[in-house]
Amino acid sequence: MNTENSEVIHNPEERRFELTIDGHLAVLDYLMMDDIIVFTHTGVPPEIEGRNAGVKLAQTGLEYARENGLWVRSRCWFMNKYLQRHPEVQDLLK
Repeated sequence: MNTENSEVIHNPEERRFELTIDGHLAVLDYLMMDDIIVFTHTGVPPEIEGRNAGVKLAQTGLEYARENGLWVRSRCWFMNKYLQRHPEVQDLLK
């Protein structure tokens, strides 16, 4: 299965974004601090590594921040790398 057909789900009760591919759950965890969303962990099972699950989660999390007027901070190495490589999202950083 390709991630193109997979939809990222926002699960606010668990404070994470979720993406299921071939029965494997990838997640982007976050904390909320007033008007700041702090991304804390990206977890992608080995079975679906290399299929852009982390990228799709990062994109969705950042879109959510932009749509909701939130600033972004990251305590996650994967998200940190994504942010460094994508200057178009630098305006979200707090």
